Amino acid sequence: MLRATEHGDYDKIIAFFTLKRGKISVIAKGAKKSVKRFAGVLEIFSILNLVWSYGRGRGLPILKEASLSHPFEQIRTDITKTAYASYWCELVYIWMEQGQKQVSVYRLLEHILDQLNRGSLFEHVLHITFLLRFMTISGFRPVLDYCNTCRTTLEQFERSSVVFDISRGGVLCEKCAPQEAGRLSLSKGTVKLLLWVLNAPLEKLDRPRFSRQAIEESLRMLEVFVPYHLGKETKSLKFLKQLDSVLPH
Repeated sequence: MLRATEHGDYDKIIAFFTLKRGKISVIAKGAKKSVKRFAGVLEIFSILNLVWSYGRGRGLPILKEASLSHPFEQIRTDITKTAYASYWCELVYIWMEQGQKQVSVYRLLEHILDQLNRGSLFEHVLHITFLLRFMTISGFRPVLDYCNTCRTTLEQFERSSVVFDISRGGVLCEKCAPQEAGRLSLSKGTVKLLLWVLNAPLEKLDRPRFSRQAIEESLRMLEVFVPYHLGKETKSLKFLKQLDSVLPH
């Protein structure tokens, strides 16, 4: 379940990302007022089994039944977990087209939400993992293994830090990197770790060990790279940045 919005006095419009049909929106009649209608079921981030039907007109499908499959209740009890999950779900909501089946995005979101709920990895690491894999599936894989201009491999870079060009979407070698002040810099170690995250099987993504430097560099890059290439900065990202600035590390 990606989001819920009120519709009239009694109903809600619920957006789901489904395994077989991609993103869908349905109307839940009476969900706003009734304590019995879908009570405790329509919770954000949860995985549900749904039954809906189409009315006589051209309106939204009507939600008939909903039962919880995986509630992920631990996420909603923690403001930091909620903030991360909200951002991921908003990215899926704004980027995926209605009715577009995308199994790889579904599996990625399901896996990352499960890991977040379990608390098996730091939120920052899950955040980096989701953003990298989501952008790759969406066709915006960052070029990290060679210079995005001259194709010199990362191993041939002479310096221990490399330039990442946001607009070009990849790393640049010493010869091709611009000389402007304030350019985005990543250590070679961070780049290699990001490459591992990009290439590892999804079920093995609980193994990477990020240093504080790698986390800070990765987040600084991704939180500019993602909005730039998707063309939107989400409301949940702004809240996540505000929250991250006030919480202890």
